Amino acid sequence: MSDWTPALVALDVDGTILDHDGELSDRVRSAVQAVAASGRHVVISTGRSLIATTPVLDRLSLTDGYAVTSNGAVTLRLDPSLDDGYELADVMTFDPREALTLLREHLPEAVYAVEDLGLGFRLTAPFPDGELIGTMSVVPFDELLEGPATRVVVRSPEHTPEQFLEIIERIGLHGGSYTVGWTAWLDIAPDGVSKAHGLQVVAEALGLAASDVLAVGDGRNDLEMFAWAGRSVAMGQAPPEVQDAADEVCADVYADGLADVLEQVLTEELP
Repeated sequence: MSDWTPALVALDVDGTILDHDGELSDRVRSAVQAVAASGRHVVISTGRSLIATTPVLDRLSLTDGYAVTSNGAVTLRLDPSLDDGYELADVMTFDPREALTLLREHLPEAVYAVEDLGLGFRLTAPFPDGELIGTMSVVPFDELLEGPATRVVVRSPEHTPEQFLEIIERIGLHGGSYTVGWTAWLDIAPDGVSKAHGLQVVAEALGLAASDVLAVGDGRNDLEMFAWAGRSVAMGQAPPEVQDAADEVCADVYADGLADVLEQVLTEELP
């Protein structure tokens, strides 16, 4: 990273901080805590919902600052003096009706879910255990169309990520931002909203610029964050297009690649 050092470090969760079994290594935990103690801002930046992010903050002992959740649609200001330990700093919503209706025409067997902010999800059928966190309410499809949403999730095990992308391009979805995950998983956020949006909210609140930010992640939902941040690092197991979009590639999550990056940051003096 030459003589540049970040004032803010934005970290993806799954596949970056946690491995794909949800495990957090002692070395990664220590490195995250050391960076936070060094005077730099550590900001979780994740596709996870609010309710699925707070346990990660607890595991890392991050009690103040900010966190970006729901792929940038929900940004939290952390404050241990508050009853919940946080307040909503920014919430972006959209009308999911058009996207959901169009998708169901082409993916009738898929399972659909809409995030209930701070609670869990309304969904058309259960997801596999552990994929979503919070209160799960199975409802008729039409109930997902009611009211604004921060995030919509579509799961179809019969399709590959590449097939999902092809379907989106073919049917011409509009009115939202779309990110295809590792598996047959599609996230829909408000139009123009990504992790970069949430981080911009945080940077402005802290009086920082994008050029002050180091971003580390491993998924397609990190691409906008990588393009926005002053420096970006992709995890070693990231898909080729994610690695190509980053300034650097570190070791994979099972080799504590994030710890390598953060330990290097700690050797650099803040200006």
